[in-house]
This record gives sequence, structure tokens and C-alpha cells, in this order.
Amino acid sequence: MTLQTVVGDVLLMLGVVLMAVAAVGLVRMPDVYNRTNAVAKAGGLGLVLVLLGVVVLDPGPTAVVVLLLAVVLQLFTVPIAGFEIGQAARISGAPMTPGTRTSPGADLPDGEPGRGDDGDR
Repeated sequence: MTLQTVVGDVLLMLGVVLMAVAAVGLVRMPDVYNRTNAVAKAGGLGLVLVLLGVVVLDPGPTAVVVLLLAVVLQLFTVPIAGFEIGQAARISGAPMTPGTRTSPGADLPDGEPGRGDDGDR
């Protein structure tokens, strides 16, 4: 067993574990905001680790270019998608879990979530 195989396998296993944690978070978290956070963070990093593990195990030039491009796109799109899903939930009036604290000024300008007349989009 070479060092390359060990490193590749460890990256793959870590990625799979993080994606499993994201799946558990999707089921266990109480509201859409927490679920989005769990999936965006753990799922995004999990996929990046899996792709890097594949790059280590198959270091051919085509595979490296394609997989590294996928990693870069994943790192740019997952945080934006998570943010936009949270914004859509907030604008549509998705309820938060009781006891959730928000940042000052996080409410919609009209004070009524979900009305849609606050100028957002």
C-alpha cells in the first residue's frame, strides 16, 4: 500500500463522513435555515474532499484538470446557493425555530416576513 493510496483513501473517507453528517443534519435540524447551513457546509466540503481523493488516486492530467475545476466551482457555488436558499426562505416567511436569535437589522424592512413588498427582487 503506497502513501498515495493511503492519502487518497483517507480523503475519500473523510468526504463520505462529512456528507453523511450533512444528511443527518438535513433530517435532524428543526428548520430550513439550520438545514441549509448543515448541507451547505458539510456537503460542500465533503464533495471537495471526495474529488481531491479521486485526484490523488488517479493523477492523470485530464482527471486532475476536470476534478480541480469541479472543486473550484463547488467552492464558489455552494456558499452562494446556501445564502440564496436562506434568503428565499426568509422572504417567503419560513418560520424559525422558537428561541433562534437573529442579527440586529435582520428583519425585513416592513417587519412582516413574507409579504413580498419590501423591494427584494
